[in-house]
Amino acid sequence: MQPLADRKLFFVGIGGAGLSGYAIVARAWGAEVVGWDRYETPYLVHVREAGIAVEVSDEPPTVPDGYEAIVSTAFAGHVEGRTRAELLAELVSFQDSIVVAGAHGKTTTAAMIAFVLDRLGRDPGFLIGAEVPQLDGNARAGSGWLVVEGDESDRTIERLRPAIAVVTNVDLDHHTEFASRGEVEALFERWLSDVPLTVRGDDLEPYEGELGISGEHNRRNAATALAALELAGVQSRDAWPVLRRFRGAGRRLQEVGVAGDVRVVDDYAHHPAEIEVTLAALREQGAARVLVLFQPHLFSRTRHLSREIAVALAAADTVAVTEIYPAREQPIEGVSGKLVVDALTELRSGMTVGWTPLIEDGVRFLSRRARPGDVILTVGAGDVDRAAPLVLEELE
Repeated sequence: MQPLADRKLFFVGIGGAGLSGYAIVARAWGAEVVGWDRYETPYLVHVREAGIAVEVSDEPPTVPDGYEAIVSTAFAGHVEGRTRAELLAELVSFQDSIVVAGAHGKTTTAAMIAFVLDRLGRDPGFLIGAEVPQLDGNARAGSGWLVVEGDESDRTIERLRPAIAVVTNVDLDHHTEFASRGEVEALFERWLSDVPLTVRGDDLEPYEGELGISGEHNRRNAATALAALELAGVQSRDAWPVLRRFRGAGRRLQEVGVAGDVRVVDDYAHHPAEIEVTLAALREQGAARVLVLFQPHLFSRTRHLSREIAVALAAADTVAVTEIYPAREQPIEGVSGKLVVDALTELRSGMTVGWTPLIEDGVRFLSRRARPGDVILTVGAGDVDRAAPLVLEELE
């Protein structure tokens, strides 16, 4: 299949989890593809392996003659071009697709679906917002179902018209876009009403079979994945034995290493509900003491949810909080990671809590307090994942 054979695409922000995957699939579908990003990222390894030329520099170059620019949300306004969402809607329209959306768990659920289809020989394509080690990346073209992780943060999920739509759950996570949870629910309901086959994860009981990853949230993800697979023509009796071999997606309870008998685990959780289930999963694994390095993500989220984040973090034993990772947002006066620290010290008087604006400060704070048998968890949706190797160095 070569539906993009006559196209030339220039990806602005090609190193991101989303756009890197779109570029890989576009190339496989016949497009001429080049790209630019401001920084080197792990995803660019796969992009270059696909034969795509990438420029890394401080500022984006002029769009090459004859090329359409596809612009990441992170660089909207810097370069004129089509949005990520517009291209994704086009990619979904070319192939029978399963789109997985929802506030929490969509990456893992999409990865579970793609993994089962792959291991059953169904040759899926997939576009997933994280590395899936057992699938050798975050994206691939295939002749079977196209499994896609959707995004409600800018409401563009409504543009996607898959054969199967999945909503893992509903929560208010993007406060600059939605005024209430009700608005999020209404968005998903409109989307689901336009798709022939749908799965609502909130309506399902957690999967009770054996899994290779821990946590109640992953049992719910598994139930949702199995329901979608059944709609895609895969019987549960065929899917179950495969699903138990799934080992997770990158930055989802990912064990980075062990040093001094201290496990170092990294996770993408950034919403209170995600932090809560991540800590619960570590306790389920048998962790006696959990020390957390948390990097808040977005000024708007921190302003609205600092206390709820602190409630979730209170389940840890020791916490260090860094300054906010701004991503696409501008600073808000009076809003910093210190809001989480203040709320946490109020909730748990006597708990060891560190205000460590720099990641390196947090690494030292926790490493000096770690004991054999502890787990150190680095958690957040920004660049806090670079802390895990630093923790291992400190511990060694």
